[in-house]
Amino acid sequence: MTRVTQALAARLAGLPPQTARAGNRVYEIGRTVERAVRSRGFSVLKELCGHGVGRTIHEEPTVPNHFDRRFRSKLTHGLVITIEPIISAGDGSLRLDADGWTYRTRDRSLAAHYEHSLVVTEGAPILLTVA
Repeated sequence: MTRVTQALAARLAGLPPQTARAGNRVYEIGRTVERAVRSRGFSVLKELCGHGVGRTIHEEPTVPNHFDRRFRSKLTHGLVITIEPIISAGDGSLRLDADGWTYRTRDRSLAAHYEHSLVVTEGAPILLTVA
């Protein structure tokens, strides 16, 4: 799982400029993430996602890790977002523990979480996080 997480992180660091570029729709990021995860035989946890960052840590837009046309908002120049793929070796379904905070995969499979923060531009995004 560690090698897969590292490979996914490298792929996200090199997102094609046309994916996280001003004028494109948020769902294009989800499509790219989901394809990268599935191509390695893993599942995306769809209940959790990335987000915009500004005056507060969690702002619009919601940035899903899977393709969903409902997330149609357009990326704008200067927008700061996180891309946070959470992947599973199982079917990708979650359950929330009684503490109201801890998530686990329903099938008890391994999962990994990786986050990148970036600035959307007219060209290639500016990566703010380096692992």
